[in-house]
Amino acid sequence: MPVRAVPGGPPARRWTSAVRPRGEGGWGLKGGGQAISYCASKGAVVNMTRALAIDHGPQGIRVNSVNPGDVDTGMLRDEARQLGQDQAGFLAEAAERPLNRMGQPSEIAAAVVWLASDESSYVTGSALVVDGGGIA
Repeated sequence: MPVRAVPGGPPARRWTSAVRPRGEGGWGLKGGGQAISYCASKGAVVNMTRALAIDHGPQGIRVNSVNPGDVDTGMLRDEARQLGQDQAGFLAEAAERPLNRMGQPSEIAAAVVWLASDESSYVTGSALVVDGGGIA
């Protein structure tokens, strides 16, 4: 998601929220094997979110990231194929977390909706992990 500034633009009249959904929640907050570039890029997004929150909070703009764990989507199933792994085994491993299942797209969407709502008006600079306890 590109970030754009409007030089000399009018100040925000009400609180505004920017939410940056990013995959593999834990890998931006802790390391993972054989994924140095992936972990580094996800960590950069988390810190970019924090920096944007500091820069734009005075304008009434909240910036947060949603960091999902494995979500049951076609993209995850494609990953198993791309890695040459058995899909059933790959998906079973993806579900190995305290809640014993993968997330559903609607659960990630609910987190984004909450962060974009007035109910989270005091939340900014946060990396909301929605991963079924995967990094617990």
